[in-house]
Amino acid sequence: MGKPTGFKEFQRETPETLPVTVRIGNYSEFYEEWSTEKAGKQGSRCMNCAVPFCMSGCPLGNIIPDFNDLVYKNMWEEALAELHSTNNFPEFTGRICPAPCEQSCVLNINEDPVTIEYIEKAISEEGWRNGWIEPLPPVSRTGKNIAVVGSGPAGLASAQQLNRAGHHVTVYEKSDTIGGLLRLGIPDFKLEKMVVQRRVDQMEQEGITFVTNAYVGRNVNIEDLREKNDAVLLTGGSTIPRDLPVEGRDLQGVHFAMDYLTQQNRINRGDQIDPSERISAEGKRVVILGGGDTGSDCLGTAHRQGAEIVYQLELLPQPPKKRSENDMWPNWPMTLRTSSSHEEGGSRDYNILTKKFSGEDGKVEVLHGVRLEWGDPDESGRPVMIEQEDSEFELETDLVLLAMGFVHPEHEGMIATLKVELDARGNVKTNTDKMTSVDGVFAAGDMSRGQSLVVWALAEGREAARGVDKYLMGVSSLPRSSSTY
Repeated sequence: MGKPTGFKEFQRETPETLPVTVRIGNYSEFYEEWSTEKAGKQGSRCMNCAVPFCMSGCPLGNIIPDFNDLVYKNMWEEALAELHSTNNFPEFTGRICPAPCEQSCVLNINEDPVTIEYIEKAISEEGWRNGWIEPLPPVSRTGKNIAVVGSGPAGLASAQQLNRAGHHVTVYEKSDTIGGLLRLGIPDFKLEKMVVQRRVDQMEQEGITFVTNAYVGRNVNIEDLREKNDAVLLTGGSTIPRDLPVEGRDLQGVHFAMDYLTQQNRINRGDQIDPSERISAEGKRVVILGGGDTGSDCLGTAHRQGAEIVYQLELLPQPPKKRSENDMWPNWPMTLRTSSSHEEGGSRDYNILTKKFSGEDGKVEVLHGVRLEWGDPDESGRPVMIEQEDSEFELETDLVLLAMGFVHPEHEGMIATLKVELDARGNVKTNTDKMTSVDGVFAAGDMSRGQSLVVWALAEGREAARGVDKYLMGVSSLPRSSSTY
């Protein structure tokens, strides 16, 4: 513990952001650079608790008190080594993780928690700035070949771990670019793509092979991959969006959120989009259905496109601003969260059920909704949804974005061919080593866990790498991700 009184002397501070009027004028990241001095002061607030609940809150099991202390002592290279021991890509989680570690921080019982997420980002950026992050190819090779299907966070983490264990790793990506959700799903203002590309470059220099435009199950045969490799790891994500089967769903102007976000990311990198397929909020009245991170990303994107007004509607009740009495620390709190996109504008409303859409000439013009209240739980334990009497309303809109989450991975093609066992939610079922019901075929990330966080995908990818390595070699020296078992 570098400074025993640090948490008394210093208040929580986060990096400053550009003014809203400036940042909505472009798609760049908008956090100002944090000085090492400020980061060190924030690191000194860590109390090095006897039981570090922050570590149990982190799916990766990051050794948080140690790197906080090292940052306070200005030992940045050592802090980077400590962080890399559990997290392959701290610059990703330092930007887009909701920081469950901070909610589990002991200071968070009655004070503001340590700024763990921003310290993580600062450590990684210091590493890149000073040339400490370099390719680490294995000293020797095992002669084993592994195919990783999907290049999102789980695929990238598993590929790097398996390559460093000495295996030959080839990553197959259905898109024309590597990174999956990181590259095409998350807006640039949250994660600029050079941050992803520099890691891809590093991994290529370490000996990993990337194959793009390889849609396994369509233009690449999964059985061919099994025949050519000693193991196959499925990390294709949860890609089937939850739809809204109501009247008017097929009207022009009603889109899935990920189609909207992906298109804008492609435009940002210079792709030409057919004007007839362009999804733009410019000058429009936008309605976003869904109150999660994807909905928030749509909100920030709509602001940057020049929307006239944006409404974000949520089926469930508004969460409380503070923990309720039965929502105890150190658990993840079910509280109201305000993202940077919410700070930029827009209107949020809760307890809203969409009944139908209507319009003329095949274009959406009106959302028809009703307000809800929630009754006592039914036999399944879920509260009963009750429509409030005489609460019907209409909301004029030109663009509706469905951001209601994802139900499961794509079943047609690869999964159907493999005939792997699925769980009750339609995800790929795995054992404790992340192997599926098919020998030599493993799965990780959202494909097996279901829709979740990037930090969980990284943890799952690392754990799957350990399972694959153990399967091929009998034992594995790769570390476990503490929260995945």
